[in-house]
Amino acid sequence: MSLPDPTAFVRTPAERRQLWLFLLIALVVIGAGIGLRDPWPSDEPRFTLVAKHMVESGEWLITHRGSELYSDKPPMFMVLQAAAYTLTGAWRVAFLLPSLLAALGTLFLIYDMGRRLWNHRTGLWAAIAVLATIQFVYQSKRAQIDPLVTFFITLANYGLLRHFLLGPDWRSYWLGCFAAGLGVITKGVGVLALLMFVPYLFARWRQWNELPKFHGGVWRWLAGAIALLVAIALWIVPMVLTVRSNGSPEYRAYLEDILFRQTAARYTDSWDHHQPPWYFLGVIVFSWLPLTFALVAVVPRWLERIRARDARFLLPLAWVVLIILFFSIPSGKRDVYILPALPWVALMAAPYLDALVQRRGFRWTLFGFTALLAILFLGLGIGARCGWIARANDLVVARGLGDAGAQLWNFLIAIGALAALAALVFRVRRSALGLGITLAGMWLLWGFWAYPILNDANSAAKVMRKAGEIAGPEGEIGLVGWKEQNLLLADRAVTEFGFLKPKSEQLADAIRWQEAAPQRRWIFILDNLMAPCVDPARSVVVGHANRRAWQMFRSDAVREECRGGRVPAGKPESPDDANAE
Repeated sequence: MSLPDPTAFVRTPAERRQLWLFLLIALVVIGAGIGLRDPWPSDEPRFTLVAKHMVESGEWLITHRGSELYSDKPPMFMVLQAAAYTLTGAWRVAFLLPSLLAALGTLFLIYDMGRRLWNHRTGLWAAIAVLATIQFVYQSKRAQIDPLVTFFITLANYGLLRHFLLGPDWRSYWLGCFAAGLGVITKGVGVLALLMFVPYLFARWRQWNELPKFHGGVWRWLAGAIALLVAIALWIVPMVLTVRSNGSPEYRAYLEDILFRQTAARYTDSWDHHQPPWYFLGVIVFSWLPLTFALVAVVPRWLERIRARDARFLLPLAWVVLIILFFSIPSGKRDVYILPALPWVALMAAPYLDALVQRRGFRWTLFGFTALLAILFLGLGIGARCGWIARANDLVVARGLGDAGAQLWNFLIAIGALAALAALVFRVRRSALGLGITLAGMWLLWGFWAYPILNDANSAAKVMRKAGEIAGPEGEIGLVGWKEQNLLLADRAVTEFGFLKPKSEQLADAIRWQEAAPQRRWIFILDNLMAPCVDPARSVVVGHANRRAWQMFRSDAVREECRGGRVPAGKPESPDDANAE
């Protein structure tokens, strides 16, 4: 497999149409289902609740979760969600828009980088490889911070590489540094884009090929650091000034937590998501399918280019290795941590994909994967539908799906049938197209079919509607042991008694609140928090959502020994226990 000829700056009308068609397909695949569901745990309700508070309170700088300050993440993502709401007026649309736009931006940047380094076709293959990868689309269809930070890191690398490999291009360099700063105020790790300097300096020192010549310009290089700091200062400076102006212990704790505990301390002393050092190898093998199949063939070609001292391959690939090593060191790991590396792996594979899909062995691999998807989804769907899989019914009960369970199994059968049809129609010769249609169809069905099926159970929308019915139009509701989706989807203004506050203290405050107007006030509570203060015989079952059972009670259900808020202290909790889903 040889490298494509460089024709980066020749883009015909036909090539422009191909690019726009690809972006339209990406928009449909990633955007499918927007407006058909509410935020789902674990993080979506949290971020949307913070964004909703921004809109309602006008406070967009210091983030809140209910009545408490929220210091887990910088506000950039939530600010964009709030801004999207001001434009659309619909939270079901607004909460997913930042991820959608970030994903489209990432795809375009990777295309353009491939076009500039090689040609239009290589750039298109790079973008197609990213869009075909399961992890990228799955995360892009969720309201998580990771697609946005992936975009900013991709933009940072794009700017740096245009300067390092195709320069001198100082504006692109400054843009890259500024984008890295925006990544920092999105999710601290945005600064990792600057690790691109490590392989660049090595390649410059060893005089590798494909590097432009630079003369002088020390201050221009230093201006990149200024651009980085300016971007970070857009949030850090006004936030620090606001905290100092307020001066309360809560605000000072917010500052310390968001600047230190959630960054350096979280990295050096991880308190959740513990995984072995080799964890990300499994992520690459399975979550990066079907790109993983191509990697087996292109890794030897990468080694050839490294031996040929080709800096176009050294810089992105070395950066990817550094990113994976960086996140492999701490014990806390999540699959999304290496999402920013995925577009660059796809870009490095792209020069060889055109030839690779012509190979019979690779076509058989893609055909086999499509057939495997057909067997897997048909087997699971039919087995669950016919009652042959015992755990399927347990899942329906635990998730509170009810009658929607049968529709879920039909959804799985539909995906399997689509994969089987694609395998039969496109066979081995056009297996790449067959797999592409299968994956696109899977995501379309996920958005347009599965979203409505799963929404009530996953979002707690059904539970909160039932809570409103129980309380009646004039009733007031107080929340104890609540999750963000409960507050977000309540059908009225509710009273909450803190989120990180110990549950026993929440219940004590709630009982005192209820006693002030016992005829109209109800307490909505996690069922395992009622003992020993609440008589379950006098409570009302609300329902199940997110593997939790919820109940409501009025004042007459409170046992005598707990009246007046005399609630025994519960077991000690950490803030991270409260955040757990």
